[in-house]
Amino acid sequence: MNPSVSIIVPCYNEEKTIRHLLDAVLAQTYPRALMELVISDGLSMDRTRGVIASFQKEHPDLAIHVVENSARTIPSGLNQAIRKSKGEVIVRLDAHSMPIPEYVERCVAAHQSGKGDNVGGVWEIRPSADTWIAKSISFAAAHPLGVGDAMYRLNAKAGAVDTVPFGSFRRTLIDKIGMFDETLLTNEDYEFNTRVRESGGTVWLDPSIRSVYFSRGTLGKLAAQYWRYGFWKFKMLQRYPHTLRWRQALPPLFVFSLFTLIVLSLFIGFARYLLTAQLFGYFFALALAGLKLAMEKKIGFSLFGLPLAISTMHLAWGAGFLWSGISNPFKKHG
Repeated sequence: MNPSVSIIVPCYNEEKTIRHLLDAVLAQTYPRALMELVISDGLSMDRTRGVIASFQKEHPDLAIHVVENSARTIPSGLNQAIRKSKGEVIVRLDAHSMPIPEYVERCVAAHQSGKGDNVGGVWEIRPSADTWIAKSISFAAAHPLGVGDAMYRLNAKAGAVDTVPFGSFRRTLIDKIGMFDETLLTNEDYEFNTRVRESGGTVWLDPSIRSVYFSRGTLGKLAAQYWRYGFWKFKMLQRYPHTLRWRQALPPLFVFSLFTLIVLSLFIGFARYLLTAQLFGYFFALALAGLKLAMEKKIGFSLFGLPLAISTMHLAWGAGFLWSGISNPFKKHG
């Protein structure tokens, strides 16, 4: 017997991408009668709700429920959607995502075969706009220099991992470890998966479970996104310091060293040489990566677009992390 499935989606002002998600859910190979879609909307100010309502009229055979997320945070939206949902298996998706038709079917199959307690797949990252900078950001978001060893963004093999994007789990997992932590406005997935692993469970990555993810379209939006990532990562690490990975430690160390050398260079001449050498080495490495990508993809803009995007990710993430520690170093969330 196939289990019932609830797809939960937090969203806010997603009129440009929500239709992609709705169409992708409609195209799922899993029996439609066993699926429901629960969208937790953070009081969108654009046409998001109208797009959803129009889709519901066009496809009344797909059960769609919309709940209001007055707190306007991702974890509160997820928890509200879980409370509203009824499925035995919960599949978390994002309004910026577009799962392949077999997505739900493969998630359920992985659970039925006992692969993991939280099962997810890999991202195929696409630009959210037809501009050179949006395309550069999409390349950076899947590049090893941008995301380190985050396997769900790279070519990965099936196996146990620290975390997966979105994820799917049986409702009984919530009974065991609790819901998403609403005190963390970002990194709620990683924190949830940490509790899965510390409870003796397994987080499983299955590369056959794939979804398209639309990256941010401008450097400003990218910087804001990665500042939040860094800021809330520090809060999470206060609770779980042993979960720190090298890819997460490097950006704050880089930003701290830059700041230190800039201050010292005002008084010590040698510090200026070190600062110059560090910046030259850093951007030279990024330029080589941009050149390699330009030659492989035959797109000249990546020569400067990739370094711009990756450096924005590093600096914003590192600065957000450091500011989180400086602004309130002793306050633990949750």
